Amino acid sequence: MDLEKDVTVGLIVDGFTDDALETVKTIKEHSDCAIAIISIGDAGALFEQMDKRTYLISVNPGAAWGDCANVFLEKVNSKYVIIMDPSTRFTADAISPVVVELEKGEYVAVGWRGGLVNTDDQWRSVDDKGPGEVDVLFSYFMAFNREAMIEVGGFNPRALYYRNADMEYSLKIRQAGGRLLQMELPLIQDRHHGYHDTDPEYRELQSKKNYDRILDKYRGKSAILSPRR
Repeated sequence: MDLEKDVTVGLIVDGFTDDALETVKTIKEHSDCAIAIISIGDAGALFEQMDKRTYLISVNPGAAWGDCANVFLEKVNSKYVIIMDPSTRFTADAISPVVVELEKGEYVAVGWRGGLVNTDDQWRSVDDKGPGEVDVLFSYFMAFNREAMIEVGGFNPRALYYRNADMEYSLKIRQAGGRLLQMELPLIQDRHHGYHDTDPEYRELQSKKNYDRILDKYRGKSAILSPRR
């Protein structure tokens, strides 16, 4: 497989570009995949990493996270697309094991962190059960079969903020019959600016809006969930 052609890692960068730059360097150190960066506002030093397999899209401040994520699914031509948070960094090759799983065709999405919806508390939390089939994956690192995602449809454009938008999309995939796999990967997380350095009032308001949509659309639809474990 030609990783530069067949796999693209997509990063949505909203400030803190120096940290995002370090993340891009770790991807390049451990993989030959293509890299697509959407910079919301000033791209800063990210221009330093532009080359034949790395490209940058600048959008205006205030762009919705869901809209940005959909750009990767709609505009990138790779067979597989990985949406990854800028706080996630490679410590070794995290691409190859994911591609191996996706190539089997059993799962349409594979990720690093996720879990099972807790039905005992009316779908208000997610339990991390470790590697295996899951209900939801988190956008720290989510790899998709792009064609399957086009059939499912994109992320909700009403998701201005990332938090819980990844869960909403995961359940959308499961409702369409797709299966999701959580697996251990050689990744670490540095400071998660998207959470810790976002205005707390905005963070909680937008997180709640995203989660309320989950409850409205999916709560009680246990048939779409993965086997309990």
